[in-house]
Amino acid sequence: MGKPVVYGADYSVYVRIVRLVLEEKGIDYQLVPVDIFAADGIPGWYFDHHPFGRIPAFEHDGFRLFETSAIACYVDEAFDGPRLQPVEARPRATMNQIIGMLDAYAYRAMVWDVAVERLEKEAPDETLIADGLRRATMALRALSSLKAPGPWLMGNQLTLADLHAASIIGYFVKVADGQNLLAEFADIQAWWARMAERLSFARTEKAE
Repeated sequence: MGKPVVYGADYSVYVRIVRLVLEEKGIDYQLVPVDIFAADGIPGWYFDHHPFGRIPAFEHDGFRLFETSAIACYVDEAFDGPRLQPVEARPRATMNQIIGMLDAYAYRAMVWDVAVERLEKEAPDETLIADGLRRATMALRALSSLKAPGPWLMGNQLTLADLHAASIIGYFVKVADGQNLLAEFADIQAWWARMAERLSFARTEKAE
């Protein structure tokens, strides 16, 4: 099989999720830079890969995909390497529930309303940040309630849920607000410390 291609930017949380999956599977891949926030707009050719102009998109031996979860599942199932999804129906459903919960309730609050607001705005909107932290608290409380006993979110097996959460929380803790809130959830903070030490996480860190 040929080398898979990931289209996107190294600053993207969702591009990083796909890259983390590839790294954990031990798969060599190519990252083709696509900056959807570029001053001159999204490159026209990219809409052939993603009709909505979002990142990431993915290609492997002529097979194209967009949507992070679809890409992550394909990579796990199409390539050799450690299995990143539970076999049993119920833990697999819980894994997918965690991923869906993070997408629906954590990503916007943690990344855009807290971290991006603090990191990139000259005059951060404190009301927006406060509401983001309120919603982030709810998401972390839910994540803590769903976490199984053991080192990883699903227990003893590292899964796609860990990689999804790691990319989002990794951005959140770039700012003190995120670090301080995470510290209130000891089990998730301990999980995060283990994730942050993984080689896959270091290899997908955005170059400054």
